[in-house]
Amino acid sequence: MKLKYSAAIICLAISPALVSAAPESGDGFFALTGSGASDNEFDNNTAAVSFDVGQFFTDSVAVGLRQSFGFADSEDNSSWSGASRVFGDYHFDLGSWQPFVGANVGGIYGDEVDETFFAGPEVGVKYYVREKTYITVQTEYQVFFDSASDADNNFDDGAFAYSAGIGYHF
Repeated sequence: MKLKYSAAIICLAISPALVSAAPESGDGFFALTGSGASDNEFDNNTAAVSFDVGQFFTDSVAVGLRQSFGFADSEDNSSWSGASRVFGDYHFDLGSWQPFVGANVGGIYGDEVDETFFAGPEVGVKYYVREKTYITVQTEYQVFFDSASDADNNFDDGAFAYSAGIGYHF
C-alpha cells in the first residue's frame, strides 16, 4: 500500500516536468501581467497592468503588441500613465522552461508624463504549467528618446520595467 502512495506522489511531483510546452509556428498568445507597490502607511500607492497579444512566426520567434496602464496615488496627487509597444522575442526550448530574449519599441503617455518614445532589450522566462498555459516573468530596459540621436545619448538614463503574470497559447 505504501508503494502505491509513493508512486502516486512521485508521478504528481514530476508531472509538471513532463508537460510538452514548446510553442509552435502559428500559435497566437495572450498574457496578462501586473504589479503594485505601497509605502508602509499606504499613503503612496502604484498599480500597473499589462497585456501582450501576438503570434509565433516560427517555433522560437514571437512578435506582438504590449499595452500597459499604470495608476499612482499619493497624499497630494493621483495620475495615470500608459505605454504601447511592439516587441519581438526569441524563445529557447528547454521543455517546460522557455527563456526568451528580445527587443521592443513604443511610446509612453499620460498625466505628468513626458510623452516620448522608448526602445530597448527585454529578457524573461515562461514556465508552462499546462501544455498551452504558462507563468511568465520578465524585465525590460527602456531608453527614452524624442529623436533617433537622443537614443544613444539617453542610454545610461533608461529605466527598468518588471512584470509577472500568466499567459495562454491559442
